[in-house]
Amino acid sequence: MLARHHHPIAAIATAPGRGAVGIVRISGKGIAPVIAAICGRALAPRQATYLPFRDAQGQVIDQGLAIYFPAPHSSTGEEVLELQAHGGPVVLQVLLARCLEAGAALNPATGRPWLPQLRLAQPGEFTERAFLNDKIDLAQAEAIADLIDASTETAARSAARSMSGEFSRVVDTLLEQLIQLRMLVEATLDFPEEEIDFLQKADAQGQLLRLQATLDSVMQRATQGAILREGIKVVIAGQPNAGKSSLLNALAGAELAIVTPIAGTTRDKVSQLIQIEGVPLHMVDTAGLREGLDEVEKIGVARAWAEIESADAVLFLHDLTRQDAAGKTQDAMHYMAVDAHIAKVLTDKLPKNTAVIDVWNKSDSVGPDTLRKVRDGVLISAKTGAGLPALRQQLLQVVGWQAVPEGVFMARERHVRALHEVQAELAKAALQLHAFQPALDLLAEDLRQAQLQLSQITGAFTPDDLLGEIFSRFCIGK
Repeated sequence: MLARHHHPIAAIATAPGRGAVGIVRISGKGIAPVIAAICGRALAPRQATYLPFRDAQGQVIDQGLAIYFPAPHSSTGEEVLELQAHGGPVVLQVLLARCLEAGAALNPATGRPWLPQLRLAQPGEFTERAFLNDKIDLAQAEAIADLIDASTETAARSAARSMSGEFSRVVDTLLEQLIQLRMLVEATLDFPEEEIDFLQKADAQGQLLRLQATLDSVMQRATQGAILREGIKVVIAGQPNAGKSSLLNALAGAELAIVTPIAGTTRDKVSQLIQIEGVPLHMVDTAGLREGLDEVEKIGVARAWAEIESADAVLFLHDLTRQDAAGKTQDAMHYMAVDAHIAKVLTDKLPKNTAVIDVWNKSDSVGPDTLRKVRDGVLISAKTGAGLPALRQQLLQVVGWQAVPEGVFMARERHVRALHEVQAELAKAALQLHAFQPALDLLAEDLRQAQLQLSQITGAFTPDDLLGEIFSRFCIGK
């Protein structure tokens, strides 16, 4: 634990701006003098006391609730004071300054400050101390931030499951199974003449198979949780006047983008967060893809391609009204040639795992002959809403979303990456076990590496630089 973790800290724990109630929080050792200075009395543990908060001259700053939590029975595991005042930003800033001032006041008995090291908290430091004091593990700490940042109800519920420890318990179960298997393999190293029979009698292969099956289930739930947390970036692309802005408005259920029959109306991207079955989708409407007629439109097209290249999925929109049934008019031939060129560029530029969905728009404005020519993709009408439910389901399918029966817990990219590493190590271990003469030292090392990767999820073995990266993304006062 670093030296700064021993210093008492203080911060405003509620969001910036005006509100009905605001909270100033202090955490650390020996905060009783600050409590006495501000509240004018000692506080009973875990009881809300209504009283005036006073400045150094005894004048009332505000009146509110004060709650004292003695260590280790607090959210951080340290002594904690919460001052609940009216939620005006000036009041809270004055109250916070008073806390720091009270800590720096001189102790008449020693002539030294009561709490010389009481300071402002850094981002995420209250939660970091809860982790360091074993009140929560690292996955639960991250879930707190994910719950605050959740953009859909499904994401919030998944984060709450992780915060309550569901994800951690599953990881701990995997760790127990892995440690048991590792201990078995390590024990055989002391009996080289009987190692094969010993492993067979202990059903080492069966244990490993069951461990891999459990890991696959956890991986599925974690992958879905990562989708819930990160969301999916979906870019709508196509030629001018294909109905891209109309589709964005239809999916969002609001008039977000300007829609006109004039080609090139959209010059820059228009973004909107929507949700489908609780999954957040970052929808991006882009400028029509064509050779720009002026510098502004050229910039818009360049930005459109930049958005497309960073997408998780692309909706390639086609205008059915410009697909001539006989395929003979000059306009239809030119339009289809440009569409074919865009399709080729999409294939060449995009990563293999980026989904491209062909969306055929304006199905309400063409005849059955034109509709019958569509072989792949989704037929829709952004105007009437026809085909939109099928498009939504297609989007969820191509990005890999599927609801799992036992529920989803919130997970981060680092969790999924760690689980992939565990899978790889267990696969190597399986090859060793199936060998005619297993190399037990290599098998033991594979299992050790798997345990190390799995332990990083909950923070049992986590580098300090990773902790700093994780908690620096929290808000101050959390």
